[in-house]
Amino acid sequence: MTGDSGGNAIRVRFAPSPTGHLHVGGARTALYNWLYARKTGGVFVLRIEDTDAQRSTSESYEGILRGMRWLGLDWDEGPDVGGDYGPYVQSARGVFYHTDAARLIEEGKAYHCFCAPERLEELKVEQKEKKLPIKYDGLCRGMSVEEADEKIEAGESHVLRFRMPEEGEARFRDIIRGDFKVANSELDDFVLIKSDGLPTYNFAVVVDDARMKISHVIRGDDHISNTPRQVHIYLALGYRVPKFAHLPMILGGDGTRLSKRHGAVSIDWYSGQRYLPDAMVNYLALLGWSFDDRQELFSRKALIDKFSLKKVSKNPGMFDNDKMEYINAEHFKKLSPTRKVMHVYHVLKCEGYIPGDFHVDLEKPVDLKLVPGTEPLTGNGAEDDERGAGDELGRLYLIVSALGNRLKLLKDVPGHIGYFYRDDYDVDDNAVKNHLMRKEVPERLERLAGSLEDLSYFDRERVEETVRTLADDMKIEAGELIHPSRVALTGGTVSPDIFQVIVLLGREKTAERLRKAAGMARR
Repeated sequence: MTGDSGGNAIRVRFAPSPTGHLHVGGARTALYNWLYARKTGGVFVLRIEDTDAQRSTSESYEGILRGMRWLGLDWDEGPDVGGDYGPYVQSARGVFYHTDAARLIEEGKAYHCFCAPERLEELKVEQKEKKLPIKYDGLCRGMSVEEADEKIEAGESHVLRFRMPEEGEARFRDIIRGDFKVANSELDDFVLIKSDGLPTYNFAVVVDDARMKISHVIRGDDHISNTPRQVHIYLALGYRVPKFAHLPMILGGDGTRLSKRHGAVSIDWYSGQRYLPDAMVNYLALLGWSFDDRQELFSRKALIDKFSLKKVSKNPGMFDNDKMEYINAEHFKKLSPTRKVMHVYHVLKCEGYIPGDFHVDLEKPVDLKLVPGTEPLTGNGAEDDERGAGDELGRLYLIVSALGNRLKLLKDVPGHIGYFYRDDYDVDDNAVKNHLMRKEVPERLERLAGSLEDLSYFDRERVEETVRTLADDMKIEAGELIHPSRVALTGGTVSPDIFQVIVLLGREKTAERLRKAAGMARR
C-alpha cells in the first residue's frame, strides 16, 4: 500500500491515553489519520498509551473504542485486531523501551541521573528567580559509568536522561506549517526513563512509532514543542524520522482552547444525544480542513476522496454547536426513507415508546420494502430493531413522512412523535388555556368524536371531509374546530397535518382524547 510518501508504505496512528472520554479534539485527530490512510491506501493503527498508570482506567479504554466504533473509524491494526507490530498497548511494550534505552546507554547517548526531586525543585526556583531558562543543569552528565553502576547497585533512585548534543540544532519539516529548527542549546538533557522504570511520553512515542513503522505522525499542535526532542531520539537510535503534520487547535465559543468547561464535548455525549455518526464525522472534518471554502456537506466517501493534509489550516477551528446541528439535520434529511424510519424506530424503542400504550391498525399499511432507497440500518442493536419492527414500520413511515422537515434531530423524536405512542405526552398549558377552556369547546369536541366514530372508512380524505362538514353544520370556521382538536390530540398548537394525525392516532384513540379534552374543558 503506497501513497504520496515517496513510495514508502503509509502507516498512520491514533494513540490516545485512556485517562478520560474520547473528546472532540482527539476524535478529530483520529479522523484525520483515518481519512489519510483511507485516501492513500495506507494502514491506520490504533495504539493505547496507558503508561500513566495512576490515571489510566479500563472504563476510559472501553470508552475510546466505543467512540471510535460509533464514528465508524475502523482500524487495521490495534489492541483487539492484532497486527505485525504489537502489542498495541504501551504497558505491554516495556521490553522495547528498555532495549532501546540500553543501546543509548551503551553508545554514550544517555546517562543515569541521581538528582533528588528536592534538588531539582530548588534548581527550578533559582532559575526562575534569575530569569533563566528552566532546564536540567547536567550535574550527573559527567559521572562515570562505574560510579553510576555503584549507585544503582546500592539501590539509589535514578532516572535515565538523554545526552543532548551541545552544538547544532534539531530540524524537522511540518506538512502543514513548514520548516522548524531549534538550537540544541535551548534543549536540556530530558528524562527518557522515570525512576519507576516507566518511559516518558517523548521516549515511548518515538520507540513505538519507529518500531511500528509509522510514516506520518498526524497529531495536535500542542505536540510541536515535543518534536525537537523526539527528532533527537529518532536520530540517536538510527530510526527514520517520520513526516509530521500538526493539526490546529479547536477553540470554544469564547475563543479559548476547547475543553470540558465548554460543556459536553465527549463523543459519548453526542452519541447519547442521537446525533448521526456520519454528520459528526462531517463536522469534525471541517474543524481545521476545507475542500474549497464553500462546500460544507460531505458523505464519508466524499471526505475520503477529497481529503488532503495540504488543505489543513494553520488557524484554529471554532467549534459551533449550531453548525453541528445544521449539518446533522442536513444528513438526516438526506437519509433514504427506510433508513430514516429505522433510525426513528430505534430511538423510540430505546426510549421505551415501543411497544406503545395503544395499538393502531391502519387500513392502508405501508410496506417499506416498496420504498425507494431501502438499505439496512446497522450498529447499536439496529439489526435487532429491524427484525422486530413488524407491522409498526408502516405506521411509523407515515408518521415520519407527515412530520417532514420538522424532525431534524433524533434527540427530538420523543417530543415530536411521543403522542402517537403514549398518553403521557407533554401538554402546553397555555395552549390548553387558550383553545380548550372555552364554554363552546366541549360540545364541539364531543360531536367531532361521534362523527369520526361513525366513519365507515377511516382515511385522511374522509376525516378532512367530516371535520369541515361538521364545522359548516355548526356554522363556525373549520379552524375553530381544528385548533382545539389539535391541542386535545397532541398537547400543543403545532403538529403535522391534523387530518393525517387523526388517521395515525386511529379512530378509537382520537375519540378517546377528544372526549377527555371535552371533559377537562367542562370543569
